[in-house]
Amino acid sequence: MFNNGDIYEKNENGKVYCGKNIMLSIINLAAKEISGVSSLCANFGSRLKRFFSSNYFEGVKVSYTKNKNLIIDLYLNVFFGYSVADVAYRVQENVKNGISNMISAKIEGINIHVMGVDFSREDLSKF
Repeated sequence: MFNNGDIYEKNENGKVYCGKNIMLSIINLAAKEISGVSSLCANFGSRLKRFFSSNYFEGVKVSYTKNKNLIIDLYLNVFFGYSVADVAYRVQENVKNGISNMISAKIEGINIHVMGVDFSREDLSKF
């Protein structure tokens, strides 16, 4: 059951409550675990979105369908030398596994938006 972006689950042992900030943090950390991800975008526009929207957190946006399924949008930067398609797929899988292991929410879609390429790595000499 959802209420204001929070997730509630009731079972025989009691109630489980997961606030939307916890869910956004899980998504954020799962995305940053993948090698090749430089950062999640936190530009001026995203700071405004975070200020005015309660479902936006440092490059992560969560929305809900009519069926109460999650649609996750991730805005990230990728290090130079990594395959964008490979990094995007691994981020999708890691976020999906992280959410399904920690929260009982159904995910309808995970959209990856690569906003830029980061050239600041030390080992660029090999390219």
